[in-house]
Amino acid sequence: MSDRAGVEAAVEALRKIGYFLERERQPTHRVKAYRRAADTIEGLPAAEVRARRRAGTLTELAGIGPKTEAVIIEAMDGETPAYLVKLEKAAGELTAAGAGVGLRGELKADLHLHSDWSDGGSPIEEMARTAAALGHRYMALTDHSPRLTVANGLSRERRLQQLDVVAELNKKLADELDGFTILNGIEVDILDDGSLDCDSEILARLDVVVASVHSKLRMESEAMTERMVRAIANPHVDILGHCTGRLITGERGTRPESQFDAEVVFEACKQFGTAVEINSRPERLDPPRRLLSVAVETGCVFSIDTDAHAPGQLDWQIYGCERAEECEVPADRVINTWDAPTLQEWTASSPG
Repeated sequence: MSDRAGVEAAVEALRKIGYFLERERQPTHRVKAYRRAADTIEGLPAAEVRARRRAGTLTELAGIGPKTEAVIIEAMDGETPAYLVKLEKAAGELTAAGAGVGLRGELKADLHLHSDWSDGGSPIEEMARTAAALGHRYMALTDHSPRLTVANGLSRERRLQQLDVVAELNKKLADELDGFTILNGIEVDILDDGSLDCDSEILARLDVVVASVHSKLRMESEAMTERMVRAIANPHVDILGHCTGRLITGERGTRPESQFDAEVVFEACKQFGTAVEINSRPERLDPPRRLLSVAVETGCVFSIDTDAHAPGQLDWQIYGCERAEECEVPADRVINTWDAPTLQEWTASSPG
């Protein structure tokens, strides 16, 4: 193997390990350690990396430790690093389990994900390339609205800038990724009175609008119901995001469900053509099964999304698909089983 080929193999292995660690919800510092190591050797002449590998001085480089050094050496020697083999095996066992696989195979997109423009950890292009590698034909980029400052929500000016960036990326990626498309979207905050944290002019320019409650989650049930219904009825809203706001595990701790009249809220979703999101994040898995069953019986349509904030999290859709199959969600009522033109036609014509 040539010096350059060896370094490229090591960079690829390190980035794959970072991806699988994200998928497993490992601490961010562990993920960054492997990506940092990849960046370090990718930026050096291949001959220097090979020389350091032979001299045993790779760990003298910033960002290279004993574990990442072992991965580099194995990859440069033409082997699949043992740690990568272990992670790939674990991922394969999850897929082989069968739950949710059938529905996952019908999904053509993820309609709720974030980039480093808001609180995501990776550039838009990296998220797009990962989505395409997972078999998607398009994705909706839904960075946060301005009020959510803790998540670096986009101001009006930055939102307009992002529209231009996405347009240029779509020109670049159309050929490289066999027609893959990035749709312009937003995760917009539902304010206390049910209005939206974004002006109508901007919302009208977007392909997908996910509306979510992020504040005053303990609001009294009647008030929360009115708040959610008003947002659902807004003609720009396409998807109701993580409707209960619950957290069931994870670094942020746990959080109980918001209280609202589910029958009223889901009937509004049906009447106004707003999809109920099945949020696949392991710490959310929202809505709970009992509420998802109510939405199915009501006749709602659904969107199975990851709410990903990093590339490895885009593979979490299987968790939402598993939950959807358990609750007998019909595939033809899942809007991201549709192709992009059909989805865009639906969002443009939806009454709510």
